[in-house]
Amino acid sequence: DLVDIIYIGNFDTFKERGVNALYSDGAIFVTNSQSDNSDLLDDIVHEISHALEESYAREIYGNDRIEIEFVAKRIRLESILRNEGYDTSQQNFSNLDWNSEFDDFLHKEIGYVALNNLSRGLFISAYGATSLREYFANGFEEYYIGDRKYLQTVSPSVYNTISSLEDKMRENA
Repeated sequence: DLVDIIYIGNFDTFKERGVNALYSDGAIFVTNSQSDNSDLLDDIVHEISHALEESYAREIYGNDRIEIEFVAKRIRLESILRNEGYDTSQQNFSNLDWNSEFDDFLHKEIGYVALNNLSRGLFISAYGATSLREYFANGFEEYYIGDRKYLQTVSPSVYNTISSLEDKMRENA
């Protein structure tokens, strides 16, 4: 009910924003350059989570559990990165929102391959470290098309929130 249409194509905004999918005003936009069907599926599921956030923000973030879990992981990540020799002094690891400088630091300076290795067991994927919303979206992907048990272990607040929200939606159906 939250997504009116899915557009698949090569959109200028993807290059501008450095993404391959996005949700905006009831529409999901996904690149037509996909590795395979599972790549397309995880992009769509990821963007559905952002649609869900718009309509159910209070249910998702209202009790602050996901935020507390996320910030604790970010602080732990900063410690790991410092111990690996990365200069984290210019980065705000407590910021919940997406920030281009922080994203560039993670993506370009450290690199998602290295970051995935350094943050294994801390985040579902390196991209989940970029912001609170991406942390939730990565968990949402894992819940629906990944390993729920792993999500429950790595991000219990995200798991419990999605499970609770799913139960409420079933009751109201």
